[in-house]
Amino acid sequence: MTRGKLGKHVSASPHLVGLISDTHGLIRPEALDALRDSEIIIHCGDIGDPAVLDALRRIAPVRAVRGNNDRGAWARSLLAHDVVEIGSHRIYVVHDLSELPRDPESAGFTAIVSGHSHKPAIEKRGKVLFINPGSAGPRRFKLPTTVATLTTRSNDCAARIIQLRLSNQTARAVP
Repeated sequence: MTRGKLGKHVSASPHLVGLISDTHGLIRPEALDALRDSEIIIHCGDIGDPAVLDALRRIAPVRAVRGNNDRGAWARSLLAHDVVEIGSHRIYVVHDLSELPRDPESAGFTAIVSGHSHKPAIEKRGKVLFINPGSAGPRRFKLPTTVATLTTRSNDCAARIIQLRLSNQTARAVP
């Protein structure tokens, strides 16, 4: 076992990381359900309200970055980018991919997790896995409402986009 940045021992066995972005102050029960088994949740910005993070923390520890719409005193403590280490994996978290370091592979990152576009995507570029969990907040255009998971294993990681099945009554703004 190795000691991870989560402050606890992290074994080489598989770990499930929940990924969410662009909630814009809206927490959906379907998003919480989809992330329920996560050992850690990463929010990729445009949180909208600190109560969103509180709801996620009831499931698992949360790491979050500030998005371009996160303003106010509560958002000032959020980093513009973060590095989450889980076992041997280094995950770079940023809201907007345009703020990505030039060569994430040579910097030793296994995965890049971002938001901003509201478009869910998983793409392998060289040895680095790029994941955008899409938006779990208010619907935008005709884009789906999604979250994602990242499963880390000793020598690899894999991501999955989860499209949320929404009923008309489930969306609620956090107080």
